[in-house]
Amino acid sequence: QARSMRTGLSKRLREALRRHGEGLTARELSTMLDSNNKAITRRLHEMPDAYIDRWLATTGPYAAVWCVVVPPPNCPRPTGKD
Repeated sequence: QARSMRTGLSKRLREALRRHGEGLTARELSTMLDSNNKAITRRLHEMPDAYIDRWLATTGPYAAVWCVVVPPPNCPRPTGKD
């Protein structure tokens, strides 16, 4: 059951980050998904397609802005000899 919870969170994170191509902080994701900030951050670090795009200066420590890799569509097969 814990694995399915992690998988569900990963899916929700991936969907949110794909909708917000400019990226989101863990705090923004936490608010958006109504989930624990530490769980969000831990899961982002475990996701192979998530990465820190840049850092934002805040009143506290810098905040990582997370993005996910959006895989390109499959390359179409050649239709003839060019």
